Amino acid sequence: MGNGSRLLGIGGYRPRCLVANEEIGARIGVDSAWIRRRSGIASRHVAAADETVLSMAAEAGRKALAAAGIVPEQVDVVLLASISYLYQTPAAAPRVAHEIGAPGAAALDISAACSGFGYGLALADSMVRAGSARHVLVIGAERMTDIIDPADPAAAFLFGDGAGAAVVGPAGTRGIFPTVWGSDGALADLIAHRRSWLDLRDGPETPWPTMLMQGTEVFRWALRELPAVVEAVLKAAGLSPADLRGFVPHQANLRIIEGVAKAAELPAGVAIARDVTTTANTSAASIPLALERLVERGEVTGGDLVLLLGFGAGMTYSGQVVAVP
Repeated sequence: MGNGSRLLGIGGYRPRCLVANEEIGARIGVDSAWIRRRSGIASRHVAAADETVLSMAAEAGRKALAAAGIVPEQVDVVLLASISYLYQTPAAAPRVAHEIGAPGAAALDISAACSGFGYGLALADSMVRAGSARHVLVIGAERMTDIIDPADPAAAFLFGDGAGAAVVGPAGTRGIFPTVWGSDGALADLIAHRRSWLDLRDGPETPWPTMLMQGTEVFRWALRELPAVVEAVLKAAGLSPADLRGFVPHQANLRIIEGVAKAAELPAGVAIARDVTTTANTSAASIPLALERLVERGEVTGGDLVLLLGFGAGMTYSGQVVAVP
């Protein structure tokens, strides 16, 4: 079969409730049009009580397996990227593996924030090419609305909930090109929880430890650093921008997406994912959800090469070129 790997199928889950800017703006005291200008976001999906990280991950995983034509019993490993699963142990991945009907699969969680799905793809690619797994289910699933302050004017409008997944399996040629990844922990405070769960336990008056973000600094970091990551990803793959049919960056902010695309000098014919407009920032779920939407709309099709680019808390980043299943 060769020593390559590729995406065999993708799937996503978006919660039933769609919340427009008007509702968020009224809560945080800003105009809905201001939210759209600042972020490019018009609406976001918000999970109901029965739409948990586990249930959304399982549904996205089932859809990806169905698209790949793979039955759950063929899954060797489940990798689940999430920063909003609020149980210390056990990890979410073993529970999702059981839920989808793959109880014997190896399963573990990945905590790399908005880069988590890309980190998962890198691990899955290595596993499949090394022969330690044949089929790996990679999932990004988040209930970001659980870990942000709904009254925070800097962050409340940016985030949404959802899950996306991909099945990685063997291929005769490489359909997942080398990953370029890294982090900068010196900038950890740019996106972080300022308090630990111990503070909540030990201080009866301590507020829920929500995630805070220095949006302006994150924006500057992204535009300064990410174009070079795109260049490095293409170099590692032995490709040029002209070889791409799609660009799917983490859906953090429309101005970041368009700024990085412009700086990377992507050709006019490259489809750029702008799922952030109606889905907002879903952290580890954003890239697979945005890729699924490009496929649904026919903007990319089977065999097309797409560059994925993740970046997030801890100033982690990951990028790879993949062939659309």
